[in-house]
This record gives sequence, C-alpha cells and structure tokens, in this order.
Amino acid sequence: MAFGRRRQAEEPEKGPELTEEPADAVEEADEEEAAKADSGEGGPWDSEDSFPELQRLDFGSLQVPVAPGLGFQVNFEATQVDEEGNPLDGRPVAVLVQYEESAMQLQVFAAPKRSGIWEDVRRETAKDIQEEANGQTQEGEGPFGPELLAMVPAPLTEEVLAEMPQEVREQIPAEFVEQGWAPQIIRFLGVDGPRWFLQAVVQGAAIEDEEQWQVLEDVLRGVVVVRGDAPMPPRDLLELQIPKEFSEGGEDGGEEAAEQTFDPFERGPEITEVR
Repeated sequence: MAFGRRRQAEEPEKGPELTEEPADAVEEADEEEAAKADSGEGGPWDSEDSFPELQRLDFGSLQVPVAPGLGFQVNFEATQVDEEGNPLDGRPVAVLVQYEESAMQLQVFAAPKRSGIWEDVRRETAKDIQEEANGQTQEGEGPFGPELLAMVPAPLTEEVLAEMPQEVREQIPAEFVEQGWAPQIIRFLGVDGPRWFLQAVVQGAAIEDEEQWQVLEDVLRGVVVVRGDAPMPPRDLLELQIPKEFSEGGEDGGEEAAEQTFDPFERGPEITEVR
C-alpha cells in the first residue's frame, strides 16, 4: 500500500552489499513519483513530499482539500469545565468532513520514527468496540491498506429522534424505534506516515454508497500532514488550528466562496464540542 513518498532520511539504511541504482532507474523512479503526484494518487502526503497542488484548508497539522458540496466542522475536547461540568475552554482534536449524508472524521497523531502504529491501534479499537460498546468488528483490505469495519448499537431515544430531520426519521424501520436502538456501521481507516499516524472514521451513506465514498476517498488522498520537528510521544495528537476561512467570509474569500466551500447545508461552518 502507498502512503506517499517517504523522505530519504526515513528509509532504512542500505547494506554494504548493495550498489547504487543505475541512473536510468533513478530517473524512471522520479518520473513515476512525479506522475503519481500529478494524478493526485498516492496520498495522504507528508508535507515534505512532492504532492499535487490543490485548494486546501489549513488546520495546522492537517491540510484538507476543499471541493463543491463539502462541509467542515472542528471537534473540540474540553480542557476546562465549570462546577456543573460545562466546558469553559477546549482544544481542537478532529476535523469533520461532511458530504451529503456522509461524514469522515480526521485525526492525526505522533508516531515512532521507523515503525507504524495502525496495527496496534486497529487491534485495540476492535477490542474496545467488542467489550465496551457491545459491537462487532471485521477486518478487511481497502484502498489505503488494512481497515476495520464495526457494527455498534446506536441509541434511538426520544431526544435523538427529535433532533433528526423528519425525512430521516421516516426512513427508520419501526422495529428499531420500538427496541430503542439501531445498528450503526462505522469504517476505520489508518495511514502510517513518517513520524505520524492519520486516522479516518467514516459514517453514513458512504459506507454503502460508492459515489459518496469516492468523494471522501478523494479528500483523504489529498490530505497533507504537517508533522513538524518537535519531539512528541507516540499517539499524542498533533496540534490543530482553526483556518482563517472559518471567520466570517474569510479574509479574502468572499461570501460566494464561503458558501461553495463551507455551506452545503445552507448554514455556516460549525464548531462542535466533544466532552
């Protein structure tokens, strides 16, 4: 599986028995990398890769492609709460990409220099889903390598139903409403990069709708990770920031650009809180 071109410094050292590649082979490899970048294939990318130029939102450690029909939210984790447990302050921990009835959450973490963590994360995620969420999991192979498919029971309380759009409520089978829960399918994808690990969690129609999934897959392939040089313990979240475009209209984007990029649901960009 391809995670984008790694930096030479990150490649294993060659043994003394190996000789240098012929000049023709090197040139051919460089041409293949250039063609891959031009086609947009091969990502997610490290910021030191040769990656295709796309319009992207700058979330700090994540640069995420934008396209018509996409919506974006930033999920926050509370870092300070009042006596009643209400959040007073928080930090951004994830980027949520929305497209029609689908959503993909992106998070990026520090990782060891010469080994990935997706195998361990995948195993631990499956264990948590089975033991804590009473769900089921199944491993498979996807466009980015090994991935995890999970089925978890999602509550259908009166409060949850009341917040749903009417057209969505009408599509829920009566037996699910009566039993108070419905099966929810979640798809976990992971990409091990040079000193970083990117996780994508997909929910909604894109689980089965190939057209909607293709839009989210293209977004994931175009992501650029900015790891930075600061040493960090493995699994620590890389710092995210709020793009300037999230301010009203951006500095120079204008209302029309804001509507095309951030407002597919006829409302402005949102910042949600996760406690």
